Amino acid sequence: MWQNTDNNLIKTLGLLGLLCGSSIATASMIDCQPTQRQGMCANALHEVRQKLNTHYLTALLVSDAPIRLLQDSQSLWLQRAKQCKSTRCYSQQIEQRVDDLNLYISLNQTLTQHYLKFEQGQIAAQPVHLKLHQLGKDSIKIEGIAYRNPNNRIESQTVNFLAYTSPQEKTRIVDNEHDCQYAFSYSKAILVVDTQQQGCERFSGVYRLYD
Repeated sequence: MWQNTDNNLIKTLGLLGLLCGSSIATASMIDCQPTQRQGMCANALHEVRQKLNTHYLTALLVSDAPIRLLQDSQSLWLQRAKQCKSTRCYSQQIEQRVDDLNLYISLNQTLTQHYLKFEQGQIAAQPVHLKLHQLGKDSIKIEGIAYRNPNNRIESQTVNFLAYTSPQEKTRIVDNEHDCQYAFSYSKAILVVDTQQQGCERFSGVYRLYD
């Protein structure tokens, strides 16, 4: 108990120093200058921008998710949102990111392993996020989301992945969303996902664990 308290205190103090004296955290926030009035900085988005920035800083301070995951997923979100061509698109993307941050803030992340897809040593240009939840001693839930163009219709902006397995069977996975079969190969901080089925390649590739 004391160790967890100490760890939380160290994290809080460290983040307070980071927020006050570094640009690492603020670099991934929406920072609109007074002369900027277009795109994500449109006046109509002022309230949702402030809401998002507040949720991001709150997540950094209180979530037990890995800090690097919060930062990298925020940077990826910013890159994706910048593709928007309308105020409606920007508003949708901001609200979706707020929902994501709410999950990091409100849910226990200590029993979840987060993986992001990497290509040639960098996060994939078309981001994919896999989450392995330990539901119980013999039950694992695997969720995934592959991001597409944010200007698509909202139902076509992402591709979802969902599977249930056990520790004994976690190398052979069937995605219930699309009936795709995958081989999961785990090696320390690396996860390799492979499939032989056409049309199922979106989730195949090399992933890095955030811990």
